[in-house]
Amino acid sequence: NMLPLLDPNDIVWGGWDINGTNLGDAMKRSKVLDIDLQNKLYPLMKDIKPLPSIYFPDFIAANQGERADNVLTGTKQEQMDQIRKDIRDFKSSNSLDQVILLWTANTERFSAVEEGVNDTAENILSSIEMGEAEVSASTVFAVASILEGTTFINGSPQNTFVPGVIELARQKKVFIAGDDFKSGQTKMKSVMVDFLVSAGIKPVSIVSYNHLGNNDGKNLSAPSQFRSKEISKSNVVDDMVASNRILFEEDEHPDHVVVIKYVPYVADSKRAMDEYTSEIFMGGKNTIVMHNTCEDSLLATPLIYDLVILGELCRRVQIKKDGEGEDWESFHPVLSLLSYMLKAPLVPNGAPVVNALFTQRCAVVNLMRACLGLAPDNHMTLEHRFESTLAALGEVGNDGPASKKMKLG
Repeated sequence: NMLPLLDPNDIVWGGWDINGTNLGDAMKRSKVLDIDLQNKLYPLMKDIKPLPSIYFPDFIAANQGERADNVLTGTKQEQMDQIRKDIRDFKSSNSLDQVILLWTANTERFSAVEEGVNDTAENILSSIEMGEAEVSASTVFAVASILEGTTFINGSPQNTFVPGVIELARQKKVFIAGDDFKSGQTKMKSVMVDFLVSAGIKPVSIVSYNHLGNNDGKNLSAPSQFRSKEISKSNVVDDMVASNRILFEEDEHPDHVVVIKYVPYVADSKRAMDEYTSEIFMGGKNTIVMHNTCEDSLLATPLIYDLVILGELCRRVQIKKDGEGEDWESFHPVLSLLSYMLKAPLVPNGAPVVNALFTQRCAVVNLMRACLGLAPDNHMTLEHRFESTLAALGEVGNDGPASKKMKLG
């Protein structure tokens, strides 16, 4: 009620897809929603079709070819120009204040970072114009978004933000954020490992197994696409391990294995199983085993809303340092504040990578408090830890609010 945030009902959704099925039939095909809800929504969704999208077969699994019936043609430059036109048309036709793009499509293989191809802003623009093979579809979307002044958020694990894209975003002062939606197993892992390390319990083996049967799982059944996902899932524990040099020596890490299997029968109902083995006092061992079943899409969709709402807020926030003139400064174009919803946080050069979930959440909460002129939240609660302050709080409770602030010394 105090901080004006974007109303979710004011968001107009649109998008692209390499498959041209209307949203009503796509909803039925995915079998995610309850059948009664599908029947109610179908009349509202059957006439909505995605725009033709970019399809570079080399970057996604070969098994996606059968779905690709709604694709753009022409050179990479021509396809990027069409995406830019689509953004402008969508903004204009819906009378929007701003547009935010999210990549929610297939996981791509990693792009090779090559000198002269994607290492600078100038080179990535030139490579798109020349049709270089090592420029992915997600990178073309990101560049199109940046050139249109539109925030771009990467919800998949591949390295969409090659150095040239990051440089371009900084030049144009446009927000980018990534990578990979943090919805289920990885979110729980960032909590569990933070708890273990903070408690002085040393995790030495973390084994994570998943199987799912939706199209995401089908695409990840290809080795190069799985490798992108494996990297984003595996790096989540690094900063928490590094935070405790009593438990872990420099360059020491737990054994960490991630497995993903495609099982069509379970559809969107993803199964995740994790085993955490830790060393405890006097050479003992502690093992925690977890099993989680969830609808993958229904965990990811609220993240999309949250990313859009928080991304829009960040466009309106500026700071000015005391005693340094009248210049107001916006956030760095690499918008690391959104890391709370993302597996593999993209951060500016020189900034630490933070994966601990509650630390990420605290950053978001304290930003909102700062916007309201409130001090950062903390958990010292000194007013509850001394006889004198507890007595003063008791008087406030008995006699009404105190007339002046209580000072702690």
